[in-house]
Amino acid sequence: MNVFDIIGPIMIGPSSSHTAGAVRLGHIANKVCDGRTPKEVEITLSGSFARTYRGHGTDRALLAGIMGYHSYDPEIRDALEIAEERGIHYTFLKEDIPGAHPNTARIHCIYEDGEESVVEGASVGGGNIRVDLVNGMHVDFNGEFNTVLILHQDLPGVIADVTNYMRLVYPDVNICNFHLSRKEKGGEALMTIEMEGPPPEGLTDGLRRLNNVINALIIRKI
Repeated sequence: MNVFDIIGPIMIGPSSSHTAGAVRLGHIANKVCDGRTPKEVEITLSGSFARTYRGHGTDRALLAGIMGYHSYDPEIRDALEIAEERGIHYTFLKEDIPGAHPNTARIHCIYEDGEESVVEGASVGGGNIRVDLVNGMHVDFNGEFNTVLILHQDLPGVIADVTNYMRLVYPDVNICNFHLSRKEKGGEALMTIEMEGPPPEGLTDGLRRLNNVINALIIRKI
């Protein structure tokens, strides 16, 4: 247990679950955006998020995180207005997502070039989060570690190529969690690798050069 678990997050807003956790979920979507500003954001809220999002500031918190703000930033209070100033068109939908945690949000971002990204996760209490889906693939991380998402072809040897590359080029990197998700055999798959310590410079560039790796993205701990 760390200090964050004991005293809770430093935050703007009335609720650690509905505000601080929501900001952190939005911040994950911001990282998946890889620095791009979406032109349109559709946020689906499930469970208690759907029932109380306006009163608890969950709408502002999610948008603030999507724009890169943290749970302690005062801009959270004006996130709706800031999004409009940035030309981000946003909508909030209410839907009971089957089997989802009560504080679940699905964040669908659309960019100027037509590309899209979808992040689904939950605020599980005390400002802590759990990320369940990225672009339709199951993941399992909480933002407490630096995390590398590696999109690749589901072919024999790709996992070994990635882990061997990290072992040989960055021997000081300690992998503490690993998760693999795929939609179908032989299609696209997603590796989720959590590591202790800061991600080394050039890691994603090197991973992208490996055979059958489509893209690699670092989500720094939040």
